[in-house]
Amino acid sequence: MGKKPRSERRKKGGKKSADADDADDPLPDDFTILGSDDGGTVFGVDDWETGNANGIDEEGEYDDEEDESSVVERNLEKFRDVLSGVEDAIGGEKAGRKRESGFKVLFKCLTHYALGPGGVEVMEAFEGEVVPVVLASLRNSASEQYAACRVIEAIAVVLGGGNDAFFELVEPALKRIVMATGNQAQVRAAGLRAWSLAAFICSTDFPSTIVLLDLCEAASAERYRGEETPVLLRAAALDSWSLLATTIEDSDIASEEGRGPTILPLLQKALDSDSAELRSSAGECVAMIHEARLNLGVQDEDATATTRRYRRGSWDGTEFEVLIDEVKQRMAELAAESGHHMSKKAKKSQRSTFREYMSTLVDDESPMVTVAFRGGTLELKTWKEIIQLGAVRSCCQGGFMLQMSHNQYLHEIFGADIAVLDSGDGLSNLEKRMFMSKNSEASKIRDREMNKDRKKRSNVKNYFLDADGEDI
Repeated sequence: MGKKPRSERRKKGGKKSADADDADDPLPDDFTILGSDDGGTVFGVDDWETGNANGIDEEGEYDDEEDESSVVERNLEKFRDVLSGVEDAIGGEKAGRKRESGFKVLFKCLTHYALGPGGVEVMEAFEGEVVPVVLASLRNSASEQYAACRVIEAIAVVLGGGNDAFFELVEPALKRIVMATGNQAQVRAAGLRAWSLAAFICSTDFPSTIVLLDLCEAASAERYRGEETPVLLRAAALDSWSLLATTIEDSDIASEEGRGPTILPLLQKALDSDSAELRSSAGECVAMIHEARLNLGVQDEDATATTRRYRRGSWDGTEFEVLIDEVKQRMAELAAESGHHMSKKAKKSQRSTFREYMSTLVDDESPMVTVAFRGGTLELKTWKEIIQLGAVRSCCQGGFMLQMSHNQYLHEIFGADIAVLDSGDGLSNLEKRMFMSKNSEASKIRDREMNKDRKKRSNVKNYFLDADGEDI
């Protein structure tokens, strides 16, 4: 009889603790660090979850009654209070549930309250106390391991670029989380995402990025480290690969000897997976590789659009031409998929996503994503930028717009002139409620007009005449 896979072997040792029992409970696929636990009381922070407690809504809008600088300063003070209590509230707490509540508060604190240069200064001041506590929790229950990985992601976003010391500190621990086949799939996926985002933002060591790219390619295969690779880990590996690939040259991605053509067969298999998340991750990788391939033929940045199109790189005549055609066909099927094996919402999302991929893969069109700020919009027109934005959005969750509005390093990454975008020339919160909400008078008028149009269309459909021209 053959040996069991390492993930199924019983661990030797003494009695289990309460936290060990929690580790044996499988985490749901939609497990998240977000929540409204009463963790604020753990840190002694009052009014933590009572409405818009920080004076800023999740779109980055300040309360009309308060001055922006006073709101930011108050939030930084609360941020400082929470960080100063991490050692006792999380590191010194014996109950696993309370530690998890503490992590939820710490995560929200990092994404919602650590804003601007002041947030970076406070985080740097407490980094030596907070990071060891977070890393120590990577040895506890699965839910704590997941929460610790998410907190590491958020710390990386707050600290910004050029923090090699932070990356070197967290890299070994995150590597153990990803490599350990006994860990749950959600934990390993969260560890890989945290590792790749920390490398993307904080690390300046290019060889480390190459090593991590190699690991992502291995982890995205159907088998990894002698076992079948969990789908969640494969999807995370492809997302991490695409994020790290944005930091290397187009020739290293899409040339004949580049990384992209090497993993195209793997991506083709992933597109046939039953997992919608894995299919979407694979499609995004294909779109980015194709975009890099197109850019190989462009040398003159001042050339006209028509000239650039006909001088762009192509797969025609290469050994990958047939494979690319097969991938296009499969993605076209996913962009028009129907049937009852998926929910209506899932089908709508998949069709929309793969139509965007197909516009790049078939029509050579550039994508565009718009991020709206108070004073204007930020337009991203390459898959590299969109992938980077998606990684930051996935990390920050509800605090995404707050970080995009105040994080100077994110402004550098996306080339945003925040002085213009956050100028406040747009509508105030009160004006938005008056003119743009569903209960506004303008919205009610639009609803009445749409109802009239629906009735007219219905009457036309149901209007019949008999053979003598009389109404029925």
